[in-house]
Amino acid sequence: MPGVLNSSHIKRLINRNPALVKGCVNITEQIQPCGIDLTLKEVASFTSAGRITRSNQDRLVSELEALKFDDKGQVHLAPGAYLITYNESVNLPLNLMALVLPRSSLLRSGATVHTAVWDPGYSGRGQSMLSVSNPKGFIVEKDARVVQMIFLTLDEASTGYNGTYQGENLA
Repeated sequence: MPGVLNSSHIKRLINRNPALVKGCVNITEQIQPCGIDLTLKEVASFTSAGRITRSNQDRLVSELEALKFDDKGQVHLAPGAYLITYNESVNLPLNLMALVLPRSSLLRSGATVHTAVWDPGYSGRGQSMLSVSNPKGFIVEKDARVVQMIFLTLDEASTGYNGTYQGENLA
């Protein structure tokens, strides 16, 4: 029956090969009652326009410039949009999909994270867009827990993701 995985089910899948999620900073803190927190590895600013068209052959993702963390491991972000990369990599089996939602502390500070669906069969280290709306900006620290990933079971196994981003950011 389709549903959301709880913490004990997530822990079992993390201990499998391949692990559902790898590269956790502190698994004890990251496991939640119905998901797992993902942590911040990198922040980048957009330096060019992107393009989406009817054909993926004409798609153009924006160029990026990595932002440097200060000596405290923090970066102050002015209002705007940024691309974030997570420390954790994910290996979704064919009977699971995932959604990623911002932690409430971001929302309470005038920031949020926008993500897409994480399809069954996807394997990689994902990225999301961090939007800062707070006119005073937002400070984020490397390895901070920024989002919660929830896993949803499908009513039957999928054929699996086979797109451009399969295996992304694993180096």
